[in-house]
Amino acid sequence: VQLVESGGGLVPPGGSLRLSCVGSGFIFDDYAIGWFRQVPGKEREEISCYGGGRSGSPSHAEAVKGRFALSRENTENTVWLYMNKLKPEDTAVYYCAAGRSCWGPEFDYWGRGTQVTVSS
Repeated sequence: VQLVESGGGLVPPGGSLRLSCVGSGFIFDDYAIGWFRQVPGKEREEISCYGGGRSGSPSHAEAVKGRFALSRENTENTVWLYMNKLKPEDTAVYYCAAGRSCWGPEFDYWGRGTQVTVSS
């Protein structure tokens, strides 16, 4: 089982990035794919999630609602996180994870993360 994030980097405030999460080794379609971020010294927080199964849909935490968006393509085992209007406080390591449901405690598989830095 593997989840691999990519697309992180350095971007100025107000800029945009697209992160990718590619899964393998499990039935990708069945799983919710969540995006989390963590800053050193702070708890990891779930910011966005795309539900699994036929009725899966995207949802976002208040901190990123209106700025971040998700898309999912199960034929490619991929979920993309589109981050717009980035702020310095969005700087963090971003992780994707696969679980049975969004916004719950049980995410079974995790990627290693990709660094996003928002700075001028």
